[in-house]
Amino acid sequence: MTTVSFLFFTVCCPLVWSGKLEADQHILAPEDWVHVGRVSPLEELQLTFALKQQNVDLLEDWLKLVSDPDSSQYGKHLTLEEVSSLVRPSQLTQKVVNHWLQSHGVKDCQNVQTQDFLQCSMSAQIAETLLPGSEFHRYVQDGNFLLRSSSQYSVHDDVHQHLDFVGGVHRFPHKRRSFSKGLLNRKPNISKPGFHLGVTPSILRTRYNLSDADVGSAQNNSQAVAQFLEQYYHPADLAEFMSMFGGSFQHLSKVDRVVGTQGVGKAGLEASLDVEYIMSTGANISTWVFTNPGRHETQEPFLQWMILLSNMTDLPWVHTISYGDDEDSLSAAYMIRINTEFMKAGVRGFSMLFASGDSGAGCRHLTKGANSFRPSFPASSPYVTTVGGTSFKNPFKMTYEVTDYISGGGFSNVFKMPDYQASAVTDYLKAVTGLPPQTYFNTSGRAYPDMAALSDNYWVVTNRVPIPWVSGTSASTPVVGGILSLINDQRLLKGLPALGFLNPRLYKLEGKPLFDVTEGCHLSCLDEEVQGKGFCAAPSWDPVTGWGTPNYPALLAALLE
Repeated sequence: MTTVSFLFFTVCCPLVWSGKLEADQHILAPEDWVHVGRVSPLEELQLTFALKQQNVDLLEDWLKLVSDPDSSQYGKHLTLEEVSSLVRPSQLTQKVVNHWLQSHGVKDCQNVQTQDFLQCSMSAQIAETLLPGSEFHRYVQDGNFLLRSSSQYSVHDDVHQHLDFVGGVHRFPHKRRSFSKGLLNRKPNISKPGFHLGVTPSILRTRYNLSDADVGSAQNNSQAVAQFLEQYYHPADLAEFMSMFGGSFQHLSKVDRVVGTQGVGKAGLEASLDVEYIMSTGANISTWVFTNPGRHETQEPFLQWMILLSNMTDLPWVHTISYGDDEDSLSAAYMIRINTEFMKAGVRGFSMLFASGDSGAGCRHLTKGANSFRPSFPASSPYVTTVGGTSFKNPFKMTYEVTDYISGGGFSNVFKMPDYQASAVTDYLKAVTGLPPQTYFNTSGRAYPDMAALSDNYWVVTNRVPIPWVSGTSASTPVVGGILSLINDQRLLKGLPALGFLNPRLYKLEGKPLFDVTEGCHLSCLDEEVQGKGFCAAPSWDPVTGWGTPNYPALLAALLE
């Protein structure tokens, strides 16, 4: 049986076959999660067992074929049933795992259509017997409770080769916040023509050459955002936002479908930002909101969303997600398996867009006086399109764009550089002078972001209040998602398939239909060696803004060919 782990090399930490599926998983609770106490033996847990899949190498081959515009198979996406039949775990794997669970008294399990995940309920006592070494505790953050093991878990030798990982044992949800930079002590002179007080839908449409007529009309088109950690949007905020900023173009003021449980508390700034800007950029296109706080204290919200996507027959074509963790905080087994789930989405024709993060190149303190940059996942996945951030040269005027210093970017320490970007990245590394020392980053790793958009000084309506100066790649990502949805709209009207996994085609365009961003650097480690400076923008592709920002008419023309 072919497994995913053969598809990649791991730079920092190879998989360990000592009975531990995730020996490299960071298990310490983040500082903002407060320890409450030990879980009682009879308390119910819900764990997710990721069964080994078959034919993952063939899945990757299919993804390359349907995503490469030079392939005769381009756009010939697979159905969920076809994907299921390709990757479904072997009968032996299913039999061994089921027998192992039943022999420990675990009988309350839910399967999924692809049969590669089992979600099971059991007592803490049974879970700790099933997974030797685990010890479950309760933690709390902002009123949200989680059950997690404070120590590494193992599995029996008989099932070790049949599982990728067990979800709900480790991994604390990472909270990524959009934030306000404030006015930065500058007062714009708005009496002069061309000045503005922040980014709104009309500013974005002007900058990226979207006319008021550029809205969706295809009946079979849709787009989606995903929200985690009690992040909810409020329908009243969306309606207020559109009444304030959407008057010049046809739009929808309501989300068509909410998948999950929509909260009734205060609206989240992140959720409001996502919904308002994907729906004002990808205007008049049916929009879904996936909201998944985790139905149980042991569930991992991101993993639950990923499993849901992998097993729904009808889904929106474009998904934008503002979520990420440090690569070094996650096990290689977990990330490799999540990559397979991204491949499953891409081969079905779905475009997965992730924010590159708001920490620049990041910084990891290795030993006393030694640091390295800190890549983020899923931004570093070779199977998603990662979106960085830019600012106007003059933040209060419609000027050209420069790097937003927070824009996440860099090189993966886990995943090798995919073929589709090798030439562009190699050119950057050869051409740019003053690169950070190579001890800070992995020159052979997957490089990101792939493209960018404005991420600075947005207006957002949340809890019925207009809030200015909201910033982060959580803003740029839904904007790019909305633009790709508009392009999908035109493709679908012409009888063409949806874009699907964009990167192979994006890199073949070599930045021609985008605005190249060539100024500015992002932040990194505050040490004597790099002094807070990470990578810098440069002509063509760079690890701060990718290929640049969208020029809609040119990008539409290029992607309609």
